[in-house]
Amino acid sequence: MSNHSVAARPKEPPEANLKTKLKRADRLRKFKAIGLVAPLALFLIVFFVLPIGSMLWRSVDNTELESVMPNTVAGLQQWNGIDLPEEATFAAFATELRDSRIGGGLGKIGRRLNYENSQYRGLLVRTLRGLPASSENWTETLAEIDPAWGENTTWLEIQRASPPITDRYVLASLDLERGTDGEIQRIDAQDRIYQSVFKRTMVIAGGVTLICLVLGFPLAYLLATLPPKTSNLLMILVLLPFWTSLLVRTAAWIILLQSNGLVNQSLIASGIIDTPLQLVFNRIGVFFAMVHILLPFMVLPLYSVMKGISPSYQRAAVSLGAQPFAAFWQVYAPQTISGVAAGTILVFIMALGYYITPALVGGPADQMVSYYVAYYTNTTNNWGMAAALGSILLALTLMLYLVYHRLVNRKQLIGS
Repeated sequence: MSNHSVAARPKEPPEANLKTKLKRADRLRKFKAIGLVAPLALFLIVFFVLPIGSMLWRSVDNTELESVMPNTVAGLQQWNGIDLPEEATFAAFATELRDSRIGGGLGKIGRRLNYENSQYRGLLVRTLRGLPASSENWTETLAEIDPAWGENTTWLEIQRASPPITDRYVLASLDLERGTDGEIQRIDAQDRIYQSVFKRTMVIAGGVTLICLVLGFPLAYLLATLPPKTSNLLMILVLLPFWTSLLVRTAAWIILLQSNGLVNQSLIASGIIDTPLQLVFNRIGVFFAMVHILLPFMVLPLYSVMKGISPSYQRAAVSLGAQPFAAFWQVYAPQTISGVAAGTILVFIMALGYYITPALVGGPADQMVSYYVAYYTNTTNNWGMAAALGSILLALTLMLYLVYHRLVNRKQLIGS
């Protein structure tokens, strides 16, 4: 046996061992929480944050000319805008215009310049056809092909279209533009349409929300106060529109409201009217169809709040001498503000983005912002205008939501 004894290893205090285990358990709990939240966060980023960010960027993106004609854009950025551009800019333009036939660049710059002037696409095609292989003086050569290249206004319009970031689409979405002096001004009266379109969108969405609230509040109150067996049956009828296709519901309203439809025929048969009423392809048809589709979104939040309100509050108020209506209005109704707020915000925001129903049931004067977004996206491929309209609608919705949220919170504080 060795004379030197091995020193015993000091034991960890129980408190330190417990702290280590607690830290390990806390880390494990955090990792599990992150693992559970990560799929939802990834889903929101991919399908919500990135699309909205892309839309906001496309509303100011103006890189079409710079991507196809970088040297021409660089030359025009140094141009004073008074005399014609330098010969080097003309030469760069001729070279890059010839090269733009490859890869679809000609169509890209033609489409972008057409937003400034509808004559540019034809001008570019004519110039490309008459473009020689080389020239000692491109300023004179381009002016001989088409006199427009010898005019200062032509190059000024190209210069306005060349910055990589522009506010043109956002201003155009508000019926505004930048004049030759660079100041923001209103466009000609005959070309102003978007301010009235936004106003019409707000009026239709607000009207549909108000009608849904007027119809949905008593319906939700009835569902909340009836016995469960009857309430569940009526709730199935409320949810029935969710089980029917949007196109089927819209087409059904066209059939019901047309001149020879069931509604007009019933009114004529009862002697109320002599000639059919115009109930479809106008604002009336839009309200009918949109209220039918969106009413459940008003009823469900109201019902969920009303179901949690005890009826004893009203009975207590009545027993203390209050009139039944006063007890309902002063005791019961303030407790439903959260449901009213949730339902109105939900219906209003959904109504703002409606496209199919107004397009099928409404007339030309009933089309909302979403119609023009679809038009610029699918018909003209003007993604800048489509993104700008969508961005303004998003900003307007967020501002209205913040205002409404403050008002609701203030009412709740006053009520409490």
